[in-house]
Amino acid sequence: MGGVHAASGEPSAAAAAAALALFADPAGDAVQALAALFDFVRPRDPKDAEGSAKRYTAVIELLETDPTRAAQVRQHVLQLMARRRLVGFFSESGILPGTGFFTELGRIAADRLLPDVPDPDDLRGALRQVFHRRGDWVWFSALPSELSRRFWHLVAREDGSDEFLGRAIVEHIMEALLILAYRVGGIDVEGEFGRLGAEFKGHAACFRGLTGAAQRYVDGLRAHLVDPDVVPMDSAEVQVLVDQCQSVIDRAHRLAVSQGTSVRLSYMIRRSAQTLRRIDDLCRLIDAGLVNGQAGLRRQEVVERWSALVRSALAAEGQRRSLRSHVGSGVSMLAMRVTENAARTGEHYIAETRVAYRAMWLAAMGAGGLIGAMALLKIFAGKLDLAPAGYAIGYSLIYGLGFVIIYMLHLTVATKQPAMTAQTLAGYLGDLHAGGARRVADLDRVVELFAAVARTQTAAILGNVVVAFPMALLLSLLFVALSGAPPIDEAKAAHLLADLDIAGWALPYAAIAGVFLFLSGVLTGYFDNHASYTRLGQRIERLAWLRRLAGPARAGRIGAYLEANLGGLLGNFLFGCMLGTAGTIGMILGLPIDIRHIAFSSANLGYALAGFGFSLPWQALAWGLLGVFAIGAVNLLVSFWLALWMAMRARAIVVADVRGLGGRLWHRLRASPATFFTARGLPRDQPVEPASRQNC
Repeated sequence: MGGVHAASGEPSAAAAAAALALFADPAGDAVQALAALFDFVRPRDPKDAEGSAKRYTAVIELLETDPTRAAQVRQHVLQLMARRRLVGFFSESGILPGTGFFTELGRIAADRLLPDVPDPDDLRGALRQVFHRRGDWVWFSALPSELSRRFWHLVAREDGSDEFLGRAIVEHIMEALLILAYRVGGIDVEGEFGRLGAEFKGHAACFRGLTGAAQRYVDGLRAHLVDPDVVPMDSAEVQVLVDQCQSVIDRAHRLAVSQGTSVRLSYMIRRSAQTLRRIDDLCRLIDAGLVNGQAGLRRQEVVERWSALVRSALAAEGQRRSLRSHVGSGVSMLAMRVTENAARTGEHYIAETRVAYRAMWLAAMGAGGLIGAMALLKIFAGKLDLAPAGYAIGYSLIYGLGFVIIYMLHLTVATKQPAMTAQTLAGYLGDLHAGGARRVADLDRVVELFAAVARTQTAAILGNVVVAFPMALLLSLLFVALSGAPPIDEAKAAHLLADLDIAGWALPYAAIAGVFLFLSGVLTGYFDNHASYTRLGQRIERLAWLRRLAGPARAGRIGAYLEANLGGLLGNFLFGCMLGTAGTIGMILGLPIDIRHIAFSSANLGYALAGFGFSLPWQALAWGLLGVFAIGAVNLLVSFWLALWMAMRARAIVVADVRGLGGRLWHRLRASPATFFTARGLPRDQPVEPASRQNC
């Protein structure tokens, strides 16, 4: 029966009946019967949720109208649960394992190469045989929850919920509850949580209190199962402590985002939150089945809670086999922290007043002058007789040290902005998404931020270009005055012009530079996080040799500076290394890999003009200028889009969450286009507050 699918269109009752055929044998294997059933439900494309829902609906409707088949399915499902260990399913499925992020990553990768052998005596192993394809969790998660409830209503017996949750199953649930409570009770002894400070340690008692409350709760339930006259206590105390522990975990999450985190700490916080949710789910399930209400009412609630628990656990168990899902979810908080640092940096690249706009022009013009000199140094380095590695090292040092100097002088390279401002924009969009706001006023504040980013970016681009180009001409004239010849000959000048040809490789190479710009923004955020998480400033201040050399006070200032600026320094230097090595790597690999950067391209156009004796035809000059601005557009769009995509993913924002924004942007652009490009209408010294910054 494996792999049976209904024909195109609505699945027939006959096809659904064929999928249920193995359930007719009372002595048949429940695992094989369920595997055949879900082979029928499984779509050919895991993303085809509609197709799987239609087939599952056909099965449910057939069972609801055929009591005989429903009884057969009930018998096999209850047999499956009665003959296998359930504790692991309740205490592990849907919860990250305690082995850690990288160990689990290795397990998933190894399982891809050599599949694990499931334990047939364990419910999780049996279910892995039923849902045996890696993509099963995709379509299973998308099935309507109503279908799951209808299925379990068919499975549950009609004579009371306590028959459905038999004593053996309840014992497994209680054992799983204790395992989870004792697991989370020792959270305060983890060294990673100790980094969050004394505030977190002061709340450790509630985790230990949860362990004791869970033990008392289970002891009372077991006494009731032995003697029905003993009134079982409900889980109110456990649930109160779960809420308190969850508040502490939420506080730890916020501290980790603001103070720095690691993959391990992020992993532990997510695992603890999952454990607390599972404790709460199990308590509510037991209460509904054994403690509260009348039997008839209990049955309805038990089935619904059981359905929700099993559904989420099954989906998570399947998702645990996904390498992409594990990596994506495991580093989500780290990505959030990285984008948070970049977002704060991005705020400095947004001019909201005329004074700030003018300052951006000056900072960009200063950077343009330095880039004009850096481009000449690269030309000179290219004339040296070096091995390929020598060129890569030389170019990397020119780019890297140049960008570091620009950063330390508080100057601005236009192409560094998008990777930072995109994170800031995503932070504001995250505020809009988190608050559920859809008011025109909320959207208009975000539109104002977009306009501020656009005009600031325009100032930075023009500031770089209008100085880098004449700086190249000025240095060329100085070189002619000193040596009698321009710094490059006509052959090199023709090569520099060809590098700007948009009909050639200029735009693909500009896209590669855009990717590097995005990566430099990520690296900046990563190293800022690392400096904060490791308390780099305090550790540098404690260096004995530095304290002897510079004195305690100056050592403290050095440590504070490096902690505050490590991301900017290393991000800029490594960006320079990416630019410097790209061409050499492309040459070694024989692949079209190189970079084009707008500011350096404008300087190279100036040197090319000087190389032709300042007699370049106007058509060639115009074509070169078009190439410069086209390269800049690709640099900016690629880096901005990648950074915005990453920041939105980190904040779980999708396009639908910010619907209406595009229309407001278009309306603003038509009504006042100048605000996207100039400082007209801006206040002189009072910034325009575009949106809330609570969660950015």
